Amino acid sequence: MRILFLSFFLLSIQNIIAQKTTQRTAINNAIAKIEQKVIEWRHDFHQNPELGNRETRTAAIIAKHLQSLGMEVKTNIAKTGVVGILKGDKPGPVIALRADMDGLPVTEKTNLPFASTAKGIYNGQEVGVMHACGHDAHVAILMGVAEILSGMKKDLNGTIKFIFQPAEEGSQKGEEGGAELMVKEGVLENPKVDVIFGLHMNAQVEVGKITYRPGSTFAGVADLKITVKGKSAHGAKPWLSVDPIVAASQIVNNLQTIVSRNVNIADNAAIVTIGTIHGGTRFNIIADQVEMTGTVRTLSAADETFVFSRIKQIVEKTAEAAGATAVVEIPYSAHYPVTFNNEALTAAMLPSFQKAVGKENVMLVAPETISEDFSFFAQKVPGLYFYIGGLPKGKDPATSASHHTPEFFIDDTAFKTGMSAFCNLVFDYMEMNKK
Repeated sequence: MRILFLSFFLLSIQNIIAQKTTQRTAINNAIAKIEQKVIEWRHDFHQNPELGNRETRTAAIIAKHLQSLGMEVKTNIAKTGVVGILKGDKPGPVIALRADMDGLPVTEKTNLPFASTAKGIYNGQEVGVMHACGHDAHVAILMGVAEILSGMKKDLNGTIKFIFQPAEEGSQKGEEGGAELMVKEGVLENPKVDVIFGLHMNAQVEVGKITYRPGSTFAGVADLKITVKGKSAHGAKPWLSVDPIVAASQIVNNLQTIVSRNVNIADNAAIVTIGTIHGGTRFNIIADQVEMTGTVRTLSAADETFVFSRIKQIVEKTAEAAGATAVVEIPYSAHYPVTFNNEALTAAMLPSFQKAVGKENVMLVAPETISEDFSFFAQKVPGLYFYIGGLPKGKDPATSASHHTPEFFIDDTAFKTGMSAFCNLVFDYMEMNKK
């Protein structure tokens, strides 16, 4: 009897292994079949970029593709967002996959045959428009994944929401947009999302590699505005003034002590940067007011609260010591939370990354002080956000143009990594949580 049970158990294990091998082979074959189509989509999107909240052409192509796959498709979410819903043949969790769609106000300076010559209006000025961060690739990858998984519908234990998000790079003055607005408009409901995955190209990581981090991955960010008010006078008689430019200079210097003397940098990084200073109208007139703007970045909510309070204290007291007054507005117009990868989810899905590219090509990395509005999704449901490499094999990362620059470049061979990662995450999560 014991021998019979053991034989049955071993046979069951062999069947499970065989099923998983067959599934992985099916995924790889589907990726190979669709790879060229994904590359062509990406080239088209790259040549025709659109600024945030204006991705109408991009959204129309996405919606048409998802509809052709037989999905339920919702459009005009958070202005131009598109969502496709794919229901598997078996019950299970609801998984969201996200791609951002918007280009940047950057004039392209590459020699690519599909380089962008597009123009757009950004905050009232005509600008060049370019996919200088890889969002064109994100869209093409997710369109490819949608086609692959639609063809494997009978094997899906659950539902997938394909979220194509506008305005990740932020909205123009006076506008709402991005992940925050999508969440407000209920993108994680009906059906309610259980977990969300997102990826991003990285031009400094070699093709075929995936990098990830549990916990705080990208910094929370807020902009700030400081208004220093003094008293104007002739530049020849400064004793009749309260000089806000002198006070502003002292404020800039004193703010640097927050990171160098107040934040425990052994535990968490923080950044306080003043990016603009505007004051005065003429060389021999002491101004009555100075305005400064900047950015604050932290890797925890507690650090953010602390840094905000120190900024206000330093600004107000420094101005007071100079005989001036100062007002701090923080956040001023934008505020993204920390992008936090659910630690249990990250640990559970690590084997999916390793299946996609091999254990040796999956790397744990340090947190970064850039920001991502994927954080709004991950505040509401467990999330996992990761990088895929876009650097050509053998190229020195130091010589690769960084993101948000006119020379930005990513290798087309990277897209199969993104498709493989998403497909393996979906099937593995469904297997772990099937009903």
